[in-house]
Amino acid sequence: MRDSIARALVRVLALFIPSARRPEPGRHSAAYLADQPTPANAGPWEIPWTTPTPEHVIERHTPLRGEDVQLVRPYVAGFRPPQTETEWQVERRRAVAFAAAGYDYPYSYPGAPTLAGAVSA
Repeated sequence: MRDSIARALVRVLALFIPSARRPEPGRHSAAYLADQPTPANAGPWEIPWTTPTPEHVIERHTPLRGEDVQLVRPYVAGFRPPQTETEWQVERRRAVAFAAAGYDYPYSYPGAPTLAGAVSA
């Protein structure tokens, strides 16, 4: 019992008495971080963009506003329909996810009795 009390007392005193084992500053202190060298070059991202931004990139990041704005952007409308069975599975899962969220997703499949765009709510 005396040994455990003595060990506990040594641990408590070790918290209050500074240790001579650590002469350098701690890794997260301001003094340690001040001694770190700064990186010489941050890579290609440090150089500014020299050419103008393409129109399709600007259009991608422009929010949809107004009454006469196309809901499907021109860069989206040019995608080909699914060809393989895996692509059709992805399309069906996407339609299920939209339906679960309460959105009408124009989904069609080979041999469907109606076209995807012909169905209206």
